[in-house]
Amino acid sequence: MGDPLVDKPQIDKFREASRELGCDESEDRFDAALKDIAKAPTAKDGKPGDHEKAARK
Repeated sequence: MGDPLVDKPQIDKFREASRELGCDESEDRFDAALKDIAKAPTAKDGKPGDHEKAARK
């Protein structure tokens, strides 16, 4: 039998390494973290800003 790192597909190596580093696989926690870092700024008057208008085009 060969080296266990060579015998595994790349995705399995990635998953194993991320688990060893303590990464969380929960989709709910990912979505919550994404919302924390990906908040779009809103205009002070509550109306869509220029950046929101451009994104809708």
